[in-house]
Amino acid sequence: MIPILLPIGALLSGVALLLLGTGLMNTLLALRGSAEGFSDQTLGLLGSAYFLGFIVGTYVCPKLIRRMGHIRSFAFFCAATAVSLLLHGLVIDAWFWFALRLLTGVSLVGLYMVIESWLNTQAPNDRRGQVFAVYMVVNLVALALAQQMLRIDSPLLFTLFAVGAIFLVLAIMPVAMTKLPQPTITDTPAMSLRRLWDVAPVAFSGALLSGVAMGAFWGLGAVWAGRMGMATEDIASFVSLVIITGAVMQWPLGLLSDRIDRRVALALIAGISAVGGLLMAILGVHGNAMMIGAVVFGAGAFAAYPVVVAHLVDHLHQEEILAGSSALLLVQGAGSALGPTLAGALMSATVPSALPLFFAVMFGLCAAFALLQSRKIKDVIVDEPAHFVPMVRTSTASLEMMAEDQMTSTETAHTTEAEQGPDNLDTPDTANEEEIVERRSTG
Repeated sequence: MIPILLPIGALLSGVALLLLGTGLMNTLLALRGSAEGFSDQTLGLLGSAYFLGFIVGTYVCPKLIRRMGHIRSFAFFCAATAVSLLLHGLVIDAWFWFALRLLTGVSLVGLYMVIESWLNTQAPNDRRGQVFAVYMVVNLVALALAQQMLRIDSPLLFTLFAVGAIFLVLAIMPVAMTKLPQPTITDTPAMSLRRLWDVAPVAFSGALLSGVAMGAFWGLGAVWAGRMGMATEDIASFVSLVIITGAVMQWPLGLLSDRIDRRVALALIAGISAVGGLLMAILGVHGNAMMIGAVVFGAGAFAAYPVVVAHLVDHLHQEEILAGSSALLLVQGAGSALGPTLAGALMSATVPSALPLFFAVMFGLCAAFALLQSRKIKDVIVDEPAHFVPMVRTSTASLEMMAEDQMTSTETAHTTEAEQGPDNLDTPDTANEEEIVERRSTG
């Protein structure tokens, strides 16, 4: 594995430095905006602007990357993000911040596209899944470590804005020095949202509802912790704990989803997240006791979306995987953009503890629908069952790695069956499909 990672070390270093800067930025802006007197509704709108930028960037950034090339595009988007972060600290105005958050969302999806398309072309075909897994680990570790930089200084001072910008500028250096050949950004095939719903309604609803909940968490989680009386250092620990727990629990919950009906697994995972939201609401008034709720919430929340992706892939033919995954990413992005606005308005109209209750309701609805569908309709799997792939929100470029890994797994399964000889030729394909469905339905 080391010989494979060494050539792409510059890319992984670049993304680690990038996420140290942007991971700090997301929490810092929530805390600074709250300290400046922005209402919860306004802070929610700012969180929505960031995820709206993700959606806009999905359509805008490929053209810019083709025009400028990968290295210059990475430098361009890093510079735009760094300038945006510094301007947040210099100009305190809600509408100005809204525009900056929109710009940041566009820039970040461009940065993800550059790195992920590069990794996609550099990873050997039989190791794409491993490279993708390492990339996700780098993502989660950098995001968790970024929160701890809140301990350096007060969010009311300019220091943290400068620190975040420094990391964003440093991220340019390893990428600019790389000698790796620059790849080509390809157009992602499209799938209609109606087709997505018809193929896998549980995947559609799961992506939307988990997106609404997690968008609200990223946009307002730190604000809620501050409203509960947490100091800046404790808020950093709170956000880091949710991320770390989510990263650790993705593997066992993912393995579980590979062995039972994936809809039941999603219901369990969403149910855990809902319980975590309730515990945070109940224990929030008891200071650090809310960390118990954070652990439970993080354990399920980060596994929901990758299980949804795997469930969708279960119901797609090989040639549809990339288009379906891209459409699902759009649905999840729409939910992420909607979540902070809804949650912020709810917090403004009621009490801060409405935020974790909002998490509980969204994940509770997700669990209820998935469980209802599992009892109502038999889960018919197309081709071969998918394999769970741990992930956080990415761009469409990384979906190519995930999709090709799923395709390779399916092709390998078919090849293995063919190599077993004539003894298996008398078993009809329908019997194999029934065996798969029965195995996944009964666990």
